Amino acid sequence: MNFWKDKVVFLTGASSGIGEALAIEIARRGATLGLLARRAEMLRELAGKCEAVGGKARVLAGNVVDAQTVQESADALRAEFGQIDILIANAGIGGKSKETQTLVPAAVKEVIDINLIGAVNSVYAVLPQMLERGSGQLVAISSLAGIRGLPKSAAYCASKAGMTALFESIRLDVQERGVAVTIIQPGFIRTPLTAHRKNKLPFLMELEDAVPLFLKAIENRKKFAAFPWQLASFVKLGKIFPAWLYDKIAGGAKYRE
Repeated sequence: MNFWKDKVVFLTGASSGIGEALAIEIARRGATLGLLARRAEMLRELAGKCEAVGGKARVLAGNVVDAQTVQESADALRAEFGQIDILIANAGIGGKSKETQTLVPAAVKEVIDINLIGAVNSVYAVLPQMLERGSGQLVAISSLAGIRGLPKSAAYCASKAGMTALFESIRLDVQERGVAVTIIQPGFIRTPLTAHRKNKLPFLMELEDAVPLFLKAIENRKKFAAFPWQLASFVKLGKIFPAWLYDKIAGGAKYRE
């Protein structure tokens, strides 16, 4: 509980799903949150929930794709509270549309822009100040989908693979300068992103069961965390499968339908 007390947390993609649940639990532990997402009204409601459980929250409405907006949001948070201790780069979309799955360039670009470039913009807005004072933590909410490709998921898998590699590379650059980097790779969690799927999702986690795992990874400043363990173990094993075997196993998956 003491880990979060009085820390200033910049959380992107905060308005629903994983972001919303994390915000409330982090606020309950005494943190101050800067909530960044596109839907201002939902952020205002969330800020009220955060303050009701004992935290502080500021609404920072905007799109992570807009680097200037992200920078101005981080600057406003620092101007009021002095510094940003933790970035949680959570903003993301699933890319389930027909246009994305058929690789319409504009649709694929949207997924990459939000999931990957949005994370770049977020890191850029906080990292220089963290390095200057020699402390801080960057947290990437990536995905097990970034480990190997999945059917009908090219854009999403590419964005999460890129995000994982991005943060791992950053970790190598900053690990001796006081800044920790934590990459979290969840599997399927019951959120708006996984809603309305016709087919059963393997090892689907309830959000309330997943949130403590996110928090534990951040609190322990783990380099990597992946869950649920059953799916994470299988996916990691898949990294060493030869292509013909992986294609046979994964080719028939219908997670996106």
